Amino acid sequence: MQKCKIVVYAISKNEAQFVNRWVDSMQEADEIYVLDTGSTDNTVELLKKRNVHVKKKKITPWRFDVARNESLKMLPKDADICACIDLDEVFEKNWAEKLRKLWNKKDNTRYRYTYNWKLNSKNIPLVSYRQDKIHSLKSYYWTHPVHEVLKTDGKETYVETTITLNHYPDCQKSRQSYLPLLELSVKENPEDDRNLHYLGREYMFYKKYDESIKTLHQHIKCKNATWKDERSASMRFLARCYIGKEYFEEAEFWYLKAINEAPYLKEAYVELSSLYQNQNRYQEALKYINEALKIKEKSNSYINEEFAWNDAFYDLVSIIYYYTNQKQKAIEFLQKAISINPDNQRYQENLKIMQQATSHE
Repeated sequence: MQKCKIVVYAISKNEAQFVNRWVDSMQEADEIYVLDTGSTDNTVELLKKRNVHVKKKKITPWRFDVARNESLKMLPKDADICACIDLDEVFEKNWAEKLRKLWNKKDNTRYRYTYNWKLNSKNIPLVSYRQDKIHSLKSYYWTHPVHEVLKTDGKETYVETTITLNHYPDCQKSRQSYLPLLELSVKENPEDDRNLHYLGREYMFYKKYDESIKTLHQHIKCKNATWKDERSASMRFLARCYIGKEYFEEAEFWYLKAINEAPYLKEAYVELSSLYQNQNRYQEALKYINEALKIKEKSNSYINEEFAWNDAFYDLVSIIYYYTNQKQKAIEFLQKAISINPDNQRYQENLKIMQQATSHE
């Protein structure tokens, strides 16, 4: 039987701090290729020292899709499986063996795996979803200047795997290029629902609320915007923008729309509860936080957000229960928050207050 040839490919720029860890993880592949787009540190030297195939090329003007496609050109024609893995990402062990067992030369073209986008200091995943940047070589290419997407001109067959890839980013790295690249992407394809959503979100991050509102409305109205999870997220982001502009009734309206759009997602219930809590509308907050508590599983998409699942969520539940005269429940949920984040001083002070209040009843 012919052996399956697995190659890893990536783009890099000033990634020296990640090189050795990354190569250690990627060595399960048969070959590793990196296109360096202008490192000024010793990234290239370190990669070559680890026997990685490296090519240097500056991409001007910068676009992620062009860089990815240039890195694809480096790969040998006999590659069976290609894994596009950034240098701040690390596979859990035996990933290549799992791929080889699933490989079918004629049929399987793309492989889905668990992507832990954010982990805490104990390596526990906080934000996870399914990703699919492992693929066959033939007919695949990258498109979009940023938040680039892998496309094919051929027939695709997806394969589910038990592979896990962890993300350990450099949080100091600038993302200033994202906004102009997203604006370019939408200009190139105004009907691309995905990048309308991303652009609206990016404007929100920069507190450009009017631009964000306009763009998020475009996303929701876009005929291609049929994925309810993403539509619901755009509605939540609209609500956040209206909060930023202090239009609280509009914010409430859009949170309710977000819930109606995707009632199985937890995030909108939590954000609406928080809005009500901030307005001292505790009975309404209680209604929606109880709905949030019914949702036990995260979605398998990038839409899931940390605040709906971590200690901040349990803290919010605790406050709402306390002000609706359910103090024992308030203590129970605050203790859950403390078990996740024991160093939070406010949690500790709140616990003392709640315990004293119950002892006087």
